[in-house]
Amino acid sequence: MRRLVCLLLAFLPLLLLTSSCYGLRQINELAIVTAVGLDVGKEPDSVKLSVQIIRPADARGQTGAPSGGTGEPIYSVSAEGKSIFEAIRNLGHFTSRRVYWAHNFLIVMHESYARRGIGDMIDFFTRNHELRMNTWVTVTPDSPSEVISTITGLEVVPGEAVDRLFRNVQIVGLAPASNMMNLEEAYLSRSVEPVVAQVRLVTRGISNKRPEQHGSIKQVDLEGAAAFVNDKMVGWLSPKETKGLMFFLQKLKSGIEVIPCPNNQNKIVTMEFKDIDFKVKPSYSDKLPSFHIRLMIKADVVENNCGAPMTDLREETEEALEAKLNSEIQSVLTKAQQQYHSDFLKLGDVFRNKFPMEWKQLGSKWGAAFSEAQTTVEIKTTIKSTVLKAAEQGVK
Repeated sequence: MRRLVCLLLAFLPLLLLTSSCYGLRQINELAIVTAVGLDVGKEPDSVKLSVQIIRPADARGQTGAPSGGTGEPIYSVSAEGKSIFEAIRNLGHFTSRRVYWAHNFLIVMHESYARRGIGDMIDFFTRNHELRMNTWVTVTPDSPSEVISTITGLEVVPGEAVDRLFRNVQIVGLAPASNMMNLEEAYLSRSVEPVVAQVRLVTRGISNKRPEQHGSIKQVDLEGAAAFVNDKMVGWLSPKETKGLMFFLQKLKSGIEVIPCPNNQNKIVTMEFKDIDFKVKPSYSDKLPSFHIRLMIKADVVENNCGAPMTDLREETEEALEAKLNSEIQSVLTKAQQQYHSDFLKLGDVFRNKFPMEWKQLGSKWGAAFSEAQTTVEIKTTIKSTVLKAAEQGVK
């Protein structure tokens, strides 16, 4: 008996070594997806799935193809099915490798697909154990298959290029950072509606090989957003409305505003703000919610084309900046409350946290209560430019 036990202990390390290779996948056997496009298929209620597959041998940034390669860093292919999973299986008819999702950066949905409803997309991709929940999600008015296959900017892989655009969103402030995690959270919430960033193709840039073809290169532009009610898209938010939206959704690190000069409306002054204090205070009276929105900003003058010292224009410039920011916030409030009747501003979360008992009565009909809620906006700006300080000290 002791000899049998000793033999088993001796063979145990060998069993562990061999079992550790179980389920091993070689990289040359996988179709590594970096971007996905979803569109309405040709058949009724069908879905068209497009995937951007990386070519590891050709995605190293060379201007020419490596030995045995094609020179193209990505391979894009599409298939249709009654569901997303069936469309993926149909890719196997002409894709020689197994689709692998763990390195996917981006999901791009066409506007028509988003208006039809994205519940199936959320269900499938949140169930998929290979997909990361920080995968970016966008809506486009253009063809998703073209968006995910357009090599843009400085990156070789289009999906990675859009990923880097999203990482700068807190600085640029022109689109919400919408990923699968916050999309699912808003979809399942009773107090918040989803809002998803917009991407589109724009013609800009100059070809290195043909400089005379100015503006002939298509690039992916991340700007604006799509508003939803439940899982259906109800409309777009303009860049101006999206700038107002960003104060509600994210802690912005920076931003810029360009306004006409107080002394000359034909010239402009550009300001950058970094110190941003944004607060929403809810109230409840006569069975109706209300919100007081307060924004405090300190800004630097980074470009003054007014032809006069900012010390002479400070008060008027601050008032003009306040009016510009107020217009952006009011525009997104109007779009959310009066046109779309969709609380993608997360005001429901703010109200629920302050008034949990009242929320029990309003929660089931929050859409109507949100549309009738009174909102007031208070904005205070302070110009704190170092150039201005130096000028003031010089005057003294």
